[in-house]
Amino acid sequence: MLSRFKSALRILLKGESKKAKRNPIPPITAEEVAEVRQFFSREKFFIFGHARSGTTLLMRLARLHPEVHCNYQAHFFTRPPLLKSLVDTPEAEEWLTRKSNRWNDGRDLSPLVLRAAADFMMERDAEREGKRIVGDKSPSSNIHGQAVRDAFAVYPDAKTVYIVRDGRDVLISERFRNFVEESKFLTPEDRQIMEDLRKDQTQFVNGSRSIFTETFIRNIAKRWADDLNEIDAESKRLYKENYLSLRYEDLLKNPFDEMSRLWRFLEVKKIDKSLSSKIEAEMKLNPDEQWQAERNEGIASFLPKGQAGNWNRLFTEKDKSIFKEVAGDVLIKWGYEKSVDW
Repeated sequence: MLSRFKSALRILLKGESKKAKRNPIPPITAEEVAEVRQFFSREKFFIFGHARSGTTLLMRLARLHPEVHCNYQAHFFTRPPLLKSLVDTPEAEEWLTRKSNRWNDGRDLSPLVLRAAADFMMERDAEREGKRIVGDKSPSSNIHGQAVRDAFAVYPDAKTVYIVRDGRDVLISERFRNFVEESKFLTPEDRQIMEDLRKDQTQFVNGSRSIFTETFIRNIAKRWADDLNEIDAESKRLYKENYLSLRYEDLLKNPFDEMSRLWRFLEVKKIDKSLSSKIEAEMKLNPDEQWQAERNEGIASFLPKGQAGNWNRLFTEKDKSIFKEVAGDVLIKWGYEKSVDW
C-alpha cells in the first residue's frame, strides 16, 4: 500500500514518467503470418543489391511477366527511417501493448502493424496491375545484413533476391552519377577532377590519371564488399531455399535464361517464350542514361552506360592496387577474378 501511495503521489506531483526507449520489436509469429495472409494473400519478394548494380533493370524485367509486379524504392528495410519507425517509439509500444486494449489479446501488435502497412502498399499496386506476385526493389548499400534481418522479422514467408555487379564497375558508375548530379558530397578535389575531365578526357583513359580519389575508392569498395558478404550470408542463413542470387553480367549475357531462373524461383505458373522478345526490347531502353544526358551531357557521354568491364579502360595501376587491398577477395569469391593478378 505504501509503495502504491508513493507512486500515485509521484505521478500527481511530477506527472507520469515517460519510458526512454521501447523494448525490441518482436518478430512476427507463424500464427500472425497466417492471420495477415487471410487479408493480403499475394506472394511477396524483395530485391536487394548495392547501388549501381542493376537493381532497377532487374525490377523492370521482372514485371514483364504477366503474373509478377515489382515497384521500387520503398526502402522498407534498406534506408532510414525504415518501416519499423512506424512503431519504434515507447509511445507506440505502450499503445500497442496496453493491457486495456482488448484488440491485442495481450500481445504486442507492432509486427502486425508493420506487415499490414507494407502489404497494403504493395498489394494496392499489384491489384491495379492484376498481378498475383508482388515485390519491391530497394538498394541495400548502407545497412547490409541488418536489412535482411529486419525483412525476415516481418516477412519470414517472402523470397529475397540479390543482384551482384563487379565492384569495379559499381565504383565507376557511382563516380559518374555523382559527377552528373554534381553531388553535394563532392570534395574540392573531386570537383577539380570533374572539371579537368570536362576539359580533356585523354589523361583519364590512357592510365596517367585517375577519376577517383583514394578515399572514394576505399569507401565505396568497402561498402560494396560488406554488402555482398553480409547480404549473401544473412539471406542464406535466414531465407535458405527462398533466397536467390544472380550476377548483373550474367543477366546482360543471357537475359532470358537468367529471368527464367528468377521467375521459376518466384513460382510463376508459366514462362512463355514470347517474353524473350519483350526482354530484348526492354534492355534496349536505358532511362538512366537518358536522364544523365539531360542533366549533364558533357560528363555523361564519357561513360557507356550499363556495360560490363568499363573499369578496364579507366582504372590506373594505383586504383587496381587499392581495390585489391580492400575488396580483392570478394571479386574472387563471386567469380570476377581467379586471383589477385589482374
